[in-house]
Amino acid sequence: MGRTFRIKLRFRRFGRRHPWLTFAFRSFMIFSVVFGAAYGFITGSKTENSGYDPHAFAIGVAFLFAIACVALATLSVRLRMMRKKMRKVALHNEALADRNWELQEAEQRARRLFESQGDLIVLRDAEARITYANDAYCELAQMPREKLIGTRFALEVLEQGDTALEPNGTRVHDQQISGPLGPRWIAWREGLVRNDAGGPAEMQSVGRDVTDRTESERALAEARDQADAASRAKSRFLAMASHEIRTPLNGIIGMSGLLMDTPLTPEQATYVKAVKTSGDALLSLIEELLDYSKIEAGKIDLEHRPFALSGMIEDITELLAPRAEAKKIEIAAYVDERLPMRVIGDAARLRQVLLNLAGNAIKFTSAGGVALIVEPGIWPNEVSFLVRDTGIGIAPEARERIFREFEQADDKIARSYGGTGLGLSISDRIVKRMGGRITLESQPGAGSTFEVSIPLTAADGEQTSFAAPDLSGQSIMLVSPQSIEASLTARRLQRWGGQTCMVSDADVAEALLPERPWHAVLIDHALGLSDIERLGAAARLYATQRIVMFTPATRQELQPSGTSALTGYLVKPLRAASLAARLTTAPEVAAPSLEPAIDTIATPAAPTAKGLSILVAEDNQINALLIRSLLGRLGHHAVITTNGAEALESWLSAKAAGTPYDLVLMDIQMPQLNGIETTKRMRTLEAGEPGGRTPILALTANTLVEDRYACFEAGMDGFLIKPLDREKLADALAGLVASRHIAA
Repeated sequence: MGRTFRIKLRFRRFGRRHPWLTFAFRSFMIFSVVFGAAYGFITGSKTENSGYDPHAFAIGVAFLFAIACVALATLSVRLRMMRKKMRKVALHNEALADRNWELQEAEQRARRLFESQGDLIVLRDAEARITYANDAYCELAQMPREKLIGTRFALEVLEQGDTALEPNGTRVHDQQISGPLGPRWIAWREGLVRNDAGGPAEMQSVGRDVTDRTESERALAEARDQADAASRAKSRFLAMASHEIRTPLNGIIGMSGLLMDTPLTPEQATYVKAVKTSGDALLSLIEELLDYSKIEAGKIDLEHRPFALSGMIEDITELLAPRAEAKKIEIAAYVDERLPMRVIGDAARLRQVLLNLAGNAIKFTSAGGVALIVEPGIWPNEVSFLVRDTGIGIAPEARERIFREFEQADDKIARSYGGTGLGLSISDRIVKRMGGRITLESQPGAGSTFEVSIPLTAADGEQTSFAAPDLSGQSIMLVSPQSIEASLTARRLQRWGGQTCMVSDADVAEALLPERPWHAVLIDHALGLSDIERLGAAARLYATQRIVMFTPATRQELQPSGTSALTGYLVKPLRAASLAARLTTAPEVAAPSLEPAIDTIATPAAPTAKGLSILVAEDNQINALLIRSLLGRLGHHAVITTNGAEALESWLSAKAAGTPYDLVLMDIQMPQLNGIETTKRMRTLEAGEPGGRTPILALTANTLVEDRYACFEAGMDGFLIKPLDREKLADALAGLVASRHIAA
């Protein structure tokens, strides 16, 4: 069947190629058939034995005529159908011709568009010969299109950029090309395209002149490098300036502190106190400038360690309490008990922010007080810190400006209260770095409320805390002419179930005593000694606990007495654990001892029974004298060396004599041999000998993280920041005496 079809197909192709032969063959066949049929019919009818019958002959002729008519009609219909198809074919041919014309016009437009494009367009075949190039390429090549076609011409490449390959196979790269107007940067996009169906693929390269963009990027990169270098230089300058400023400042603050411990006339004491106050103010300014420079350089790193939330807040209020008391205002704190006791975050940075906000609140408050309230935030694991004061307030137009660098609410306020205007800016950036936010609500003359909201997750493990007392059904009276501490204390007592009554007048409180039995009466020392004794005596019959609240500065005004009606004492600002312990313990007898009831008050460490042998490496004579005096007052023996080489020699001599030093205080920046290199040599010498390591503490004025890492990598066990703080030095030495080791 297939062979027959192929034969027919060959005949049809032959007929299409030779139509006159087909026409002659068909005419010959038709003529032969008609002639043969007619001749045979007539001849047969005339023979003798044909049985010619005119009637039958007429019928046969009529039948043949009918067949001929049917054949003619069929042919006519077929011809009509063929004409209809021919008209359709003609219309289709016209449409194809129109479409072909449109395609040719579109091709001409595309070609003109390509040729007039500003981008370079060039097509190359498999052998890298150019098959097409637009005017832009010809202009850059400085050759006409006719000479480029068919050649392997390539532009001169001065510099090759990086190459990237896209997922669709397009190759992207930059080249610096030599052109008639000088070097130009071209961004190329190269990919394979097909022009004709079944034809070989060609490489199409489209290039765009990006000289301006590349030069801008290089200028930006150079500017960025210069900015980074300037930032590094600024950090080095600040570190050096910090060290150079802290070194004399250490002597000013330290020596003034030592001088204040000596017998002085009132006038001399005033002058020395002014010197120390000025030194502390200068130190605070240096700390703010260093923090600002760290934030600007992006070198502020946050820690994620567990810490006690309530303890940190109470420590802040106790630290700021002397400043508040000096201005005769209150400061108090309240931590919501729904919060976890231990959370994970950067306690040091959070403490810095809250100290800044609370310190500003004290600075701008002359009556009333400051409250530090910690509550759950509006989002999960969010803690809200509110610093509320009754100060001068902030005008609405200045609320956004105060968070900018070196800005304050008012120039008059800046002249009156001082300050650099960096504290709030630093706090705002630290809070944002922690993923939190800081907001302000204020009304001029009515105080301000700063709210810091920070995500702090609860620390893993058991959340240990003091046992909150159950005061359900217990009545407690708070007698205080001031409202800050009393209101927060009442809020805490209500959380514990107590029924709290706040009274601001002693006479009113005395009149309310007979109304009910009272579990405790808390009396504020601000009422005065006479009112305290009178109210305490009146409450003896109605209240089980009669507790007086006072500040550390007024402690000496309360003298133990056998006739006192008071049963206990509390130090303001109140700690929750102290308040709970006082309310749950049995009342004391007359003439109570002050010590068990008073919160721990930090005092300078007393000289130890057996002093330490300490090697001090310090090149500054004033600082060396200060350290020798401080160590002598603490009961220790100090040997002073002025550089690292002397310190290393003294350390080796002591070890050889069998009397090694108990501690080395090592200054970082010293002539000849610095503290880092000296420490490394000491640790190297210790590595090959039996026995423990000599504890080494760094004495440094540099507070950058890199400097601290350098100290630890050198083998130091810790560091003390200049200006040297007497209490921190005493704590470090006390820890060494207790364990003969200082943990880094």
